[in-house]
Amino acid sequence: MPAQILQTNATPFSPVEIDPVTLDIIENALRNARVEMDATLVRTAMSPGIREQGDSFPLIADHKGRMIVGQFGSFIDGFLKVYTGTLEEGDMILLSDPYSCDGAVSHSNDWLILLPIFRSGRLIAWSAMFGHMSDIGGKVAGSMPIDASSIFEEGVRIPPVKIYRKGVYNEDVVALVMHQTRTPDWCKADLSAIIASCRVAARRVDEMCTRFGEDVFVSATEELLARNHRAMKHLIATSIGEEPVMFEDYICDDGKGFGPYKIKCTMRRIGDKVLLDFDGTDPQSSASINFFLNENMFKMFFGIYMIMVFDPQILFNDGFYDLIEVRIPEGSLLKPKFPAALSGRTHALGRIFDILGGLLGQKTPEFLNAAGFSSSPHLFYSGTDGDGRWFQLFQIGFGGIPGRPLGDGPDGHSLWPGFTNVPNEFLERYFPLMIERYETAADSGGAGLHRGGNGIHMTYRFLEPGIIAIHDDRWFTYPWGVNGGEPGARARKIIEKQDGTQTIVGNKSEEIAVEAGDQLHFITWGGGGWGDPLERAPELVALEIRQGLVTVAGARRYGVVIDGRSVDIAATAALRADMRGARPADLPLFNHGPDIETLRANCLAETGLPAPRPPHWFVPEQAIAAE
Repeated sequence: MPAQILQTNATPFSPVEIDPVTLDIIENALRNARVEMDATLVRTAMSPGIREQGDSFPLIADHKGRMIVGQFGSFIDGFLKVYTGTLEEGDMILLSDPYSCDGAVSHSNDWLILLPIFRSGRLIAWSAMFGHMSDIGGKVAGSMPIDASSIFEEGVRIPPVKIYRKGVYNEDVVALVMHQTRTPDWCKADLSAIIASCRVAARRVDEMCTRFGEDVFVSATEELLARNHRAMKHLIATSIGEEPVMFEDYICDDGKGFGPYKIKCTMRRIGDKVLLDFDGTDPQSSASINFFLNENMFKMFFGIYMIMVFDPQILFNDGFYDLIEVRIPEGSLLKPKFPAALSGRTHALGRIFDILGGLLGQKTPEFLNAAGFSSSPHLFYSGTDGDGRWFQLFQIGFGGIPGRPLGDGPDGHSLWPGFTNVPNEFLERYFPLMIERYETAADSGGAGLHRGGNGIHMTYRFLEPGIIAIHDDRWFTYPWGVNGGEPGARARKIIEKQDGTQTIVGNKSEEIAVEAGDQLHFITWGGGGWGDPLERAPELVALEIRQGLVTVAGARRYGVVIDGRSVDIAATAALRADMRGARPADLPLFNHGPDIETLRANCLAETGLPAPRPPHWFVPEQAIAAE
């Protein structure tokens, strides 16, 4: 039986006509409340992942649990489907287990707080937020073992529990959970910050209801949802065709030596609705790269992508969900069966956005984005310093954002709008390391009329012995280019010892021992290019050479010849003519680089790493036939 909401006031809300000014005031008040949630969190959290990078996702939802403002879509629907208890005024829910909330959070490091907001005995809204906890126990520091074979290796799993019951704080459950983590001070502070952020939103909702009345507030949220529905209905009708389009991309490997893993999606419009079907996606992995993709979360991803590409002025919310149908095969990489490991799901999460770009642009190539939302690079570094104090770093890195219809992709930028880089000064102040290099990786962005964003070359010098782990992708496959643009460069990770010897290490590696003085060259992928590189202005290429974004040799990918610091106009014209004559007249819509088998054959020579072995799937029907 689904969750029961206990209300002492059974009076239904009465629909009210909302004038545009009132609607605008409530909409912006909700936006500001969401910003205030972020500000409260950042000022009171302790872990660098939340405080410095913003790895947290707030929302304010209506009384039915539909997100009005936020980023990731509502977590509430998935929770209400599986929670069998009651909810009443003064209650607050804590949970982290993806399998207990239908994937509303997608790995156990994300701790989610749900606060039902009551007024006059009626549920009038929800506030919620989840944040990534730096450590929740498990077999490795950081609790994200890429080689985990089940979720039991990934730390504490919290089912939906009442952290507040009728306003009373559950100290025992918090003490129990904090006992599992290597960083209890950080986790407790971050959890308190998330709770405080949700309470801020609840106060702002209450103030809006005091000012305008409960019926006006509820009617305004209904209109905001309806407005989004109308906008998305128009976008779907004008941007998505009835003929099916298909796109597929790959996770390079699973950290255990197998890969790549295919994610495939087919899209078509049926009447007013769009169908997105992941049939053909590979089965779940025995490692932790599985991504338990909640259907509503993917609907929000789809909506965000549609809105950002076609009409960025629209306030996205959950109002359009009935216009989208999502089908994900059970037992696949995107809907694994319990107890599949989930902690490395960020690679598939990033790839989902690349796939959306590949799908949505096929009917309208002028809106097509290249690949570049490729992963979410992670570095973990832990150990005990010379004074016997435990240190533990979890840091998210960034690659190149793809070339786009309206311009170049940003260099070394976050996939998520609210994320920021951790300042180097912070890292050096609180962890035993030095940042020797932090710069764009020149030429790593795919060449194009609009260049793909460059990746980052970041060099860490470790000052204490410790253990590091690396989680990244796009080292085997390329971030593809579009409309004639070239792919971006692949990722690389190199350990350099004090004597100068270098070892290439895998982009998904656990338990790497480092000594004081060792360096890690952490080099991320670039974004794919957009459009014909030979159409890019030579003067812009020359400027980017002076800025360190492109090299003189790399300029030749654009057919540009540099003489000193200036463009050699005659040589550039001749080179571009030769390059045009040597290529097909029609440039490819997608440029993925070599096919998978060619990548396998050349992997060791090109990357310094052995090619991943093809995954093997256990198919029950085959076992029966063999008997």
